Amino acid sequence: MPTPAVLMLATSIMTGTLIAVSSHHWLTAWLGLEMNTLAILPVISKTKHPRAIEAATKYFLTQAAASCLLLASSMMNAWQTGSWDILQMTNKLTSTATLLALTMKAGAVPLHFWLPEVMQGCTLHTAMLISTWQKIAPMALLYLVSNHTQPILTMTLGMLSAVFGGWGGINQTQLRKMMAYSSIANLGWALMVISFEPNTFAINILVYILMMVPTFHILTMTTTKTLQNLSTSWITSPTGTATLMVLLLSIAGLPPLTGFLPKLLVLNELVTQNLTPIAAATALTSLLNLVFYLRTTYMTALLNTPGSATSSMKWRLTATKTQTTAFAPTAIFSTPALPTLIP
Repeated sequence: MPTPAVLMLATSIMTGTLIAVSSHHWLTAWLGLEMNTLAILPVISKTKHPRAIEAATKYFLTQAAASCLLLASSMMNAWQTGSWDILQMTNKLTSTATLLALTMKAGAVPLHFWLPEVMQGCTLHTAMLISTWQKIAPMALLYLVSNHTQPILTMTLGMLSAVFGGWGGINQTQLRKMMAYSSIANLGWALMVISFEPNTFAINILVYILMMVPTFHILTMTTTKTLQNLSTSWITSPTGTATLMVLLLSIAGLPPLTGFLPKLLVLNELVTQNLTPIAAATALTSLLNLVFYLRTTYMTALLNTPGSATSSMKWRLTATKTQTTAFAPTAIFSTPALPTLIP
């Protein structure tokens, strides 16, 4: 039974996101973002570890700076246009500042340095919350102001995020940092088309969230935090390890898995806009992500067999029925061949 404090924090996190998503006034959107930020800080620092306290401090300072920039840009826009409406970001300076503030909240390049450190300093469940639910509010606001964003700026941020996300994940042995750089790279793919086709941007974010939820659930059930732990995960959960292998390939965007759908839509939109060289460069950046995804898949599925006598048995928390029930539906929808259904 959850305690009253847990219920209050969970309610605040959900309420803050819903307020930000459903608002048409910049002050209420800012209020929802602040409520969401303040509610998740105790969740990050709950483990009473110096790394957790450091992660909570970094998260607070980054989100506070982004909120200040967002509030300043909305005030400048209200001064210029006389309206606090989110859809009336017609001034180029204020729309650029708003874009930087929201991408800072989500963790896009060049304001991405906080995300790997914060996710590494918290638990797997909290890392899943940061990489999924916490992205919904800033991404929804980006969707609303997408008509006033500058395509050159969004494509530049998107390309940099895709490159640095793939480059940073190659040298990682910690799975939480690897998932953080994966989140940065995926956000870069989404930003590439937000000025041309916001619906493709939304599909990209939603499909990524759908894939990350079962991935983090499996990592939590097997208490796997490093690549070294993956080599012995067969011993404790063969089914979960096999599912994790397919999920990682889906996140990498290999056809015909679900993760191929958003990448296909992004490339199709770029080609439609006569940006074929940029589409080719974006496709090449996915090879950087493919390196560490295939390495992780190799460590997961091909290094040790389920009954390997050379593997040392490590203590693991047994998976509960609740955990298994929670990730089963999302794991099913994250792995089928959805792109083949596109006419």
